Amino acid sequence: MRDVFEEGETLILGPSNVGKTRLTARALDRWVRQNGPSGVVVLEFAPELERDGTVLGGQLSRFTSVPDGAFHGIVEADAPRAESDDEDGALELAHGNADRAFRVLAAAPADPTAVFVNDATIALQANADRADALTDYCDRASVTVCNAFESDELGSEDSVSQNERAALHSLRAWADRIVELS
Repeated sequence: MRDVFEEGETLILGPSNVGKTRLTARALDRWVRQNGPSGVVVLEFAPELERDGTVLGGQLSRFTSVPDGAFHGIVEADAPRAESDDEDGALELAHGNADRAFRVLAAAPADPTAVFVNDATIALQANADRADALTDYCDRASVTVCNAFESDELGSEDSVSQNERAALHSLRAWADRIVELS
């Protein structure tokens, strides 16, 4: 793994099942090996669902163990577009995800050293304007690694997709470096 994960803000982007969570887990493992778990914050926003026999999404724990001593904030997230039959239902699920995600963020330590966010846009699918709350928190740390879904495979015209796209625009502008997986 390159040294880009050792300082600043890295945003890992791509469609489903390209390795975003796995790469974030590797960055977490490397950070903890080199620096220990003190000050590490892991924010788990990813839903997990099975589609056509393939597991989509999921927590970093599929690929690594979050160490004792790190803050591990887990959101029981829904997959709004996949779990709803209509746009209103998807937006309602997205609002629930945002409420749970921002409660976890509020409970996180005030002075993180390193922040790892799994599926950052889940917290922002209901309201992209809240991206600043997430990035302001991440800016307190010396290193942040976030991953996020970026694809039209789940839709593009619905409110959840439009909010997600706007949030990605904000995250792209914030990040020091972007890793695009395909």
